Amino acid sequence: MDNTIRALRRERNWTQEELAQKAHVSRQTIISLEQGRYDPSIHLAFRLSRIFGKAIEEIFHDREENQ
Repeated sequence: MDNTIRALRRERNWTQEELAQKAHVSRQTIISLEQGRYDPSIHLAFRLSRIFGKAIEEIFHDREENQ
């Protein structure tokens, strides 16, 4: 799954650690999300959606839809 987490985080000048604290996850989770190595649970997707003020679909994109 592709996502725009890194870009959204950088727009706000947040470190990975700051975003991790806001999302109640580890920094490693944020790193894995940003690198596309981890698909979030629905709960985490909703939490990130609220943090960034964006719809889930604006943050996460299915790779298969882009092919």
